[in-house]
Amino acid sequence: MSQRKIIIDTDPGQDDAFAILFALGSPELDVVALTTVGGNVPLALTSRNALQIAELAGRSDVPVYAGCSRPMVKALKTAEYVHGPTGIDGCVLPEPTKPLQDKHAVNFLVDTLMEAPEGEITVCTLGPMTNLGMAMVMEPRIIPRIREVVLMGGGFFEGGNATPAAEFNIWVDPHAAAVVFDSGVPVTMAGIDCTYTAQMTPEWLQQLRALGTRSAIEAANMADFYRQYGSHKFPTEARPIHDACVTGYLLAPELYEQKQCNVTIELMSPETIGMTVVDWWHVTGRRKNCNVLRRINADGFFALMLERFGNLP
Repeated sequence: MSQRKIIIDTDPGQDDAFAILFALGSPELDVVALTTVGGNVPLALTSRNALQIAELAGRSDVPVYAGCSRPMVKALKTAEYVHGPTGIDGCVLPEPTKPLQDKHAVNFLVDTLMEAPEGEITVCTLGPMTNLGMAMVMEPRIIPRIREVVLMGGGFFEGGNATPAAEFNIWVDPHAAAVVFDSGVPVTMAGIDCTYTAQMTPEWLQQLRALGTRSAIEAANMADFYRQYGSHKFPTEARPIHDACVTGYLLAPELYEQKQCNVTIELMSPETIGMTVVDWWHVTGRRKNCNVLRRINADGFFALMLERFGNLP
């Protein structure tokens, strides 16, 4: 079986942890590295969390590279109000046994993409797109070498979750997102329009916990904490597990309703900065630069994730 090589750029985050564990449990995916960015919590914590999650999966061989501690232009805004002070509250994980790599994540992205065969590596961004945007600015020759960028971020029909207009990951660093979306690289966007249609239920979490493995139990513990946020927004006890939708797309794109659209990132207005403006009806005639994921087959998605968690220790 030919594995798809991916780099996961991340700011863990309980939902990031699910996405990473889902990927590490999937034999179709070769996780080359984790790169970290300031986002849900500051960089020191996202980096520590990434190391802990890799070790939870029994994959301390996956290197972790720390990247940018703040966005390109704006000051960093974090989301402890969702994820807790550590970013992955709810679980109890030992201190990492393996250190971070010495190289900066942006340098790692540039070097790895320049050395790999053209079109071999997919970059998956689960947080602000600062590292990838900086890498594209630093070395534009990487752009045609990327197979695809698959991101969790943005939205349109559901509005925003950080502001009325903007989703958190894009809002934190809209300038980096604009670099990526304008680059010409193939982009697939799992925005909140999509992720809100894949909500983990208490019943599914019982199934996950029943696997009995350490990875499954600690993931369920994280989810129990993460689900506390959103009671004002969602009418049931089910909650979206946003970032895991990226891994699901890599494994089973047929589970997703998709449409090629032009997407631009709003940078000028204080009211709407960070908005992903999706030209759903192609009224502008501009180049369709993004594969927009609108909805997901939740039953198929959660069945697949449960199966892959079964491959973890």
